Amino acid sequence: VVKYMVGRVDTALRQELGIADGLADKRVYVLDPCCGTGSYLVEVLDRIYRTLKERGEDALLAHDLKEAAQERVFGFEILPAPFVVSHLQLGLLLQNLGAPLSQKSKERVGVYLTNALTGWEPPKGPKQHLIFPELEEERDAAEHVKREKRILVILGNPPYNAFAGVSPEEEQGLVEPYKEGLIKEWGIKKFNLDDLYVRFFRLAERRIAEKTGRGVVCFISNFSYLSDPSFVVMRRKFLGEFDKLWFDCMNGDSRETGKLAPEGKPDPSVFSTERNREGIRVGTAIGLLVRVGNSALPMDPGGLPYYKAVGFRHFWGVTKNLDLVESLDDPNLEPHYQPASPDSSNRYSFRPSQVAPHYREWPVLPDFGAQRPENGLMEKRDGALIDIDKVDLRDRMQRYYNADVDWEALQSNPTGITRNAARFDAKKARAKVLKSEFFNEDRLRRYALRPFDRRWCYYSAVRPLWNEPRPSLFPQCWQGNAFLVSRPVGVAFPEGIPIFYTTLLGDNDFLRGHAYYFPLQVRPTPPKKRSHEQQSLMTHPLSPMPNLSSNARLYLAKLGIDNPDADAETAGLIWMHALAIGFSPAYLGENADGIRQDWPRIPLPASKELLEASADLGRQIAALLDTETPLVAPASGRQASETLALQKIAAFILPPGTQLDEAKHFAVTAGWGHAGKGGITMPGKGKIVERDYTEQEREAIAEAGKARGLETAQTFQCLGDHTCDVYLNEAACWSNIPMRVWEYTIGGYQVIKKWLSYREGKLLGRSLEVEEVRYVQEMARRIAAILLLEPALDSNYRNVKEHAFRWKV
Repeated sequence: VVKYMVGRVDTALRQELGIADGLADKRVYVLDPCCGTGSYLVEVLDRIYRTLKERGEDALLAHDLKEAAQERVFGFEILPAPFVVSHLQLGLLLQNLGAPLSQKSKERVGVYLTNALTGWEPPKGPKQHLIFPELEEERDAAEHVKREKRILVILGNPPYNAFAGVSPEEEQGLVEPYKEGLIKEWGIKKFNLDDLYVRFFRLAERRIAEKTGRGVVCFISNFSYLSDPSFVVMRRKFLGEFDKLWFDCMNGDSRETGKLAPEGKPDPSVFSTERNREGIRVGTAIGLLVRVGNSALPMDPGGLPYYKAVGFRHFWGVTKNLDLVESLDDPNLEPHYQPASPDSSNRYSFRPSQVAPHYREWPVLPDFGAQRPENGLMEKRDGALIDIDKVDLRDRMQRYYNADVDWEALQSNPTGITRNAARFDAKKARAKVLKSEFFNEDRLRRYALRPFDRRWCYYSAVRPLWNEPRPSLFPQCWQGNAFLVSRPVGVAFPEGIPIFYTTLLGDNDFLRGHAYYFPLQVRPTPPKKRSHEQQSLMTHPLSPMPNLSSNARLYLAKLGIDNPDADAETAGLIWMHALAIGFSPAYLGENADGIRQDWPRIPLPASKELLEASADLGRQIAALLDTETPLVAPASGRQASETLALQKIAAFILPPGTQLDEAKHFAVTAGWGHAGKGGITMPGKGKIVERDYTEQEREAIAEAGKARGLETAQTFQCLGDHTCDVYLNEAACWSNIPMRVWEYTIGGYQVIKKWLSYREGKLLGRSLEVEEVRYVQEMARRIAAILLLEPALDSNYRNVKEHAFRWKV
């Protein structure tokens, strides 16, 4: 990484700034503001040495090299140990290259013990005196570099720490320019711009663009700034300050990709080692930003120069480091980069956008609702309020609400609601709850934790029992109502389907990137009830209304649907249509980058007939996603034939001649999950055996496709050419789960695998019940039925796209 970055900087100086000798030119001042043990500085000096040698330098080479190390190649380091090591490394390099430092003359390299993020401006008051005069000299020497040297290159590997803590006033103010307008202009209320690497980017941008006026910045850092909405102002500022920008995305992220390349192969961090094969958890990118000079360029309406070269490329897999360095040998790197087109419509994303021609003209999901979507519930009580077993949860909460059980007795069996946590005083919280309400059986509710993973929860609006009880969401959760669920931005890769349907109260992390719930109907929130007799939020006399914005109603009226309040089916037409579009592979593929950057944008059909046909598909999807409605086939017809044919999927089998022992054979011990830090469940590899279909399985699946009007080839294109057996333990398995069913991902979660990870025997504390074994079968069959709808969903999407309504807000 270091070799590549230094090589790219040297080339940029030569090709973009017209400095023929690159880093070896005496006008080039270099700074690594977080130099650590000096790796970048060593490589810079080595590059200078090689350039001087190639140029034919003679006895003056050693003098020029040592002069560079002392007078124009600088490093800042805040920690004493790496500071000492960097001096040692640079001293040894110079000695080995025939340019040793003189102890007699007190020669030293330009590495200083200092906080790189402060001291760039003269102090407002008297200069602070330090205990040791040597530290004062070090500080003053560093501040001379900061204020007097005309830095042309800033490079390095700044620290990534989103919880950097309290910092000096000067350092805290660094990122304020990147926050301007985030809320008012962009509507972004939650953001984390206090990660240390962002401060270093601001420092480099200010130094090069605002002070020197030209130069090069090259950092490897967390890659979140490339497209995350929080960094939109930062990206726009970069586009205004720099003329050419290149980004090498090194991937290797555990959250977004699970450290897997698109084809499913391992994708470790670029910082992986033999001892730590995965490296760091976050994905990384190398950003190379070049400012040619202060020449004015014509500006577009958004205030940015018309000419901006932004290049982007991916590196994946275990050979990415080697691939990176080898790319330096190519004299023309430009063709390797895909051009990005950052503008206001994609929040100035540095990632290339893949969207259909009119995608950004389509409305986003929130445009359809009169009521803004609400975040799901956030517990943060170690699962004390959410449980797989209803009886266990009821017993726990009845005991919690029983005033005769004193605090000490309650703590004898500790749970997340008896332990203190951030902003949660457990004892005070209980006292407040007991004063406010009684135990209420009606508050034991079905709860959607993850796609297809339903639990039980005990709901209370009394803060802080739940970390975030979402009191405006709960009143919309009543029998007969339902929710579409989505997220404001995609954070998972692969994300799969970015939308869902549920009739249940749901979790904030139901989808990766935080789930928001759009009620199909809304009841106005009743006045706050203060007495115990009035505490139930379950029902109230206020009549529900369709959750439709004025623009959505206007759209329906233009299609001849004048009374969307007439019945629930008419009220839900737009929402069911959105569900059908959101499950179309063609829609997801054509608009991948646009969907990732924002709420999904949904094309609306320009005719009533198209809308009703699309909504009918959406209702079929909704029925398959509704885990509270059993998957029962009618007595006859297409659906009966399909459901019957799908019975061959996920059959529970044992080795021949084995008699069922429920305690043994229902136990999940194949390694599907384990406990991580902080009680988080981490997925494991488990055990699956991929194989060909048997003849009987192939015939049954072909019959299911036939019921949908699909040719056999189409059917297996939907479900996959291979199937697999998914093992609970060494003996028992669910046999014949088609590969596309097994791999099916919703909201960043591989559905069946995620469900299993929570049911590993050591975590669950018991074997599965027979109903749970059957639920996995039902889950697989529901997903298979959704996959068999994909040709119809794609055809519907293309038809709607070609006859789209021109939505104007």
